[in-house]
Amino acid sequence: MKLNNVRIFIQSIASLGLLSLFFLNLSSASATGVITPINSNHSPISIKSHNVTVTVENGFATTKIDQVFHNPNTNDLTAMYQFPLPKDAVSAEFTMWLDGNPVTAEVLEKEKARQIYEDEKKAGNQTGLTEKNRQQTFDISVSPVLAQQDLRIRFVYLQALSLDHGVGRYVYPLENGGTDTQQTAFWTANSVVEESFSFNIEVKSGYPVEAVRLPQQTSALVTQLDPNHWTASISTGVNSEEEQSIQNSNVATLDEDIVVYWRLEQGLPGSVDLVTYKPDVNGRGTFMMTLTPGDDLGNIQEGIDWTFVLDISGSMQGMYSTLAQGVSQALSKFQIEDRFRIVLFNNTSSELTSGYEYATPENVTEYVQRVKSIQPRGGTNLYKGLQNGIKSLGADRTSGIILVTDGEANVGKTEFVHFKTLLEQSDVRLFSFVMGNNANNQLIDRMTRISNGFSQSVSNSDDIVGQILMAASKITHEAYHDVELNIDGINVTEITPEPIQSLYRGQQLVIFGHYWEEGTASISLSGKVSGERKEYLTEFEFPAQTNLNPELERLWAFSKIKQMSEDLETLGQDEDLQQAIIGLAIEYGLVTDYTSMLIVEEQRFDELDIDRSNQERLEAEHEAQANRQPQAASNNRVDQQKPMFNNSRSGLGGTGAIGIWGLVSMLLLLIGVRRYNNSN
Repeated sequence: MKLNNVRIFIQSIASLGLLSLFFLNLSSASATGVITPINSNHSPISIKSHNVTVTVENGFATTKIDQVFHNPNTNDLTAMYQFPLPKDAVSAEFTMWLDGNPVTAEVLEKEKARQIYEDEKKAGNQTGLTEKNRQQTFDISVSPVLAQQDLRIRFVYLQALSLDHGVGRYVYPLENGGTDTQQTAFWTANSVVEESFSFNIEVKSGYPVEAVRLPQQTSALVTQLDPNHWTASISTGVNSEEEQSIQNSNVATLDEDIVVYWRLEQGLPGSVDLVTYKPDVNGRGTFMMTLTPGDDLGNIQEGIDWTFVLDISGSMQGMYSTLAQGVSQALSKFQIEDRFRIVLFNNTSSELTSGYEYATPENVTEYVQRVKSIQPRGGTNLYKGLQNGIKSLGADRTSGIILVTDGEANVGKTEFVHFKTLLEQSDVRLFSFVMGNNANNQLIDRMTRISNGFSQSVSNSDDIVGQILMAASKITHEAYHDVELNIDGINVTEITPEPIQSLYRGQQLVIFGHYWEEGTASISLSGKVSGERKEYLTEFEFPAQTNLNPELERLWAFSKIKQMSEDLETLGQDEDLQQAIIGLAIEYGLVTDYTSMLIVEEQRFDELDIDRSNQERLEAEHEAQANRQPQAASNNRVDQQKPMFNNSRSGLGGTGAIGIWGLVSMLLLLIGVRRYNNSN
């Protein structure tokens, strides 16, 4: 029996509609900031300044946040600052200024770190703690913030970045999301910056950059220093011209993501880039390899059936009208021979249509009105909705499933194993677009990989139409499946992530690993395209010694821990695997579900027998960053002598995320999705 090739699209509802000030003025309860118990008798600890510096170079970004708190009360208080990290970001530094001197944190097992923090706080000593709260949300606790005084902290994180159709994208996350109703019922967030706010990003690219864009940030100053070097900045407060006219007023609210796009020059070749760190010629090195295939994936054209699976739970309040409008726009773009179903879910699931309906103007009008009349309520039974959407797929037609949700499953079956079984029972290909810094990205990412699809986060501040167009180009073209990467000729170990599975048009493949000696490596990349295996070959040198990118070690460890954490969830409780995660996290200074960053007064580290290994790692990273800073952007391409790919990399030309900066429109979820035949 031939199984259907089913596409499922998961997209947060806020990404379907018109970006307006409605989205940019979320309530403080859903923003990052200092959180305080509701009905507290104290004035909230304020944020005097919030200054962000981002450097994008060599395939990864370093984000440094300097923040000053102020306690306006007449007694000492504890401050808890909540901050969401991007899903692929890794903690690197937590620093507090004590008596005017910076003190950096060390990583300990979570329970031990919490106990020491509480003991130090009880003893009246200054202390700080960074813990992972849920998903990628971190709680930074500092105590005490002295009465009517300031406290400065710094938090730094790293993240590997990849380009899509030659477009780079960086998101500084400030929107916490609103799916945790228990938290918002107990806490209120003070997200107002009172004196100064700045955001500065530097993009250094090994390939020429045509343009840089910050959607929704009309005051951003973008500067081109040379074809490979751009900067952008946003600034309000005591050091800006704007503050001269708004003295004694708040200068910023931390409730809106900042998104930065940059687009490379068109017509660049497919390539392999290599960045390494190997300080000891006789020791172990770490590498990050980025493969950018040429554009040789063919176009696919045929029609499909559609099933909408719509989240009508209570958490969709305030967003549901946009969902309905998105459905309306999508249905209006279908051709008359296309068919559609509409499945709804909250605590349970039901079908609004009576099986498949042809996309006639009359049917579209009727069901759009019925969708618009629904009032969201109840919980989010994501499993039941997906199950209902899959069950009636036609055996003789390829189907597309559009699942619209806020990404938080909280009713019914919520464990990954149930979704895995469901997806494996059908030939389901899952393409996910997830908005919200509190969304369960781990669950959706794993569902995506099981189905050989792809996942992408979307922010309210994104250039949404461009994101949709880039996604559409993937599903209207062939893709590489069952991807295999082999490295021979040198001793390479601990490659992550594994397995790779699928690679879509415009995507880059980014992998990390260790190597043990210099020499020539032979590289092969292969994958099935419409059942036929294609192979690409090259060879290049791994260097004997390099010391400019020590951050690669943390990025490798984060990728490895992420993979191990998924294995742990699949296997259930496994003490050895959990201890392996803890060991890696402590060695490389990472905050995880099992480890936290702890600050105590400097002399207390010795008294508590806490090793200063993270401080030593930070010193190496700071030195390397200072050495890289004055240098021009480096080109890390290594396959010039024997190019791996014959064709130029794919691009969207003038219709990509950068080429349509001025376009704000209600657009259907996906444009021009056609039949995909993935015969193996």
